[in-house]
Amino acid sequence: MPQAIRHTLLSIRELFISAGPVALLAVGLLVLAYLWLDPTPPKRVTLATGPAQSAYDAFGQRYRKALAANGIEVVLMPSQGSSDNLRLLREGKADLGFVQGGSNEHATTEESGIESLGSLFVEPVWLFYRADSARKVTATASLTALTQLQGLRLNVGTAGSGVPKLMDKLFDANNINKQRIKISQLEQTPATVAFLGGELDALVFASAPESLLVQMLLQTPGVKLMDFAQSEAYSRRFPFLTPAVLPRGVVDLARDLPPADLRLVATTTSLLARAKTHPALLQLFAQAARDLHSPAGWFNRAGAFPTLDHSEYPISREAERLIKGGQPFLQRYLPFWLANLVERMWLALGIIIAILLPLSRIVPPLYQFRIRSRVFRWYGQLREIELEMAAEGADTAKLTSELDALEQRASRITVPLSYADELYALRNNIKLVRASLQSARR
Repeated sequence: MPQAIRHTLLSIRELFISAGPVALLAVGLLVLAYLWLDPTPPKRVTLATGPAQSAYDAFGQRYRKALAANGIEVVLMPSQGSSDNLRLLREGKADLGFVQGGSNEHATTEESGIESLGSLFVEPVWLFYRADSARKVTATASLTALTQLQGLRLNVGTAGSGVPKLMDKLFDANNINKQRIKISQLEQTPATVAFLGGELDALVFASAPESLLVQMLLQTPGVKLMDFAQSEAYSRRFPFLTPAVLPRGVVDLARDLPPADLRLVATTTSLLARAKTHPALLQLFAQAARDLHSPAGWFNRAGAFPTLDHSEYPISREAERLIKGGQPFLQRYLPFWLANLVERMWLALGIIIAILLPLSRIVPPLYQFRIRSRVFRWYGQLREIELEMAAEGADTAKLTSELDALEQRASRITVPLSYADELYALRNNIKLVRASLQSARR
């Protein structure tokens, strides 16, 4: 091996050995920080949605597709609706879920361990009725007040959907005797079939307009949507309700559906998550929410959702950062897994660097000590030979043999070229002692 390469490898080896303790400490701190921060999210997450063909179900499919792009499998958990989703979150059976405003009336948010990723969309109360049934109540065949439902057959949805509780509140506010309404609690699809078959006079949904059943009923001949003439009053009586307007022609411009503006009352649906859900997953869901719900809709302008308003639960820090500040800087240029790792480890890295910088100052002196010790440790033996030379009756033959052995060892010492002067100095000093010994023998 050429001498230059040999000296270079020696220098590198000694440098690694000198810096080894600091490097091991750095690796240990990084491992501890990684275990503590847990920057890598699980690859599987459960999202509580709603009944089949509902808006919650449709949005769940879209979220699953959005997160699949980052290697996250979203398991959709069908449910009866908002109240059912809230129960699944509290019991730990779901990680996230769509929950309608007002569903937590009796909940204590501090004890629930649930946080919000923001309000996603407006969820109007759709009260559809048959025109022929309404004609029995009013000559105009149009319903504008809940009091006009008395004597009719009304489906309010399953208990898990949250709609029955909502309708109970509205009935109580109108002093309506529910015994005078034939109320049923069928699921959405069977209720719609019964409604179209004439077995029901009216049915209620609380759903986003993306619901397939809502879209279908809005365009079905002989089916009308109730105009909540007192929508503003409802919003004043119930803080979780807001007035909404279904603009004329928004369903079908060519057919002018609806033929006039319709006043509705609506809640906002939030995406709730268990507080123990991994922060990186919350960030991914918040990003998907921004992409899916920010376009303009029937009841909102572009960019109105997701929003931090109307939240009944503490807002997740990840969602707040994304909604207020937009996509994190690193994620614009790096894959999500790498950007997420850097974002979650940068503070730990800063602390580790602050600890290691002072320690790193000992590496050059330690390196220098290790190199020089390869030479200096032989000066002790050389000094002993000198002391024996000065003693009376010194065995010069023995001392000469020891000098020869020491010189052989010195010839095998290898040091980086920058320290070669010290090696040559050792050899010269051995020669000086040899010269003194030879003078003493004469």
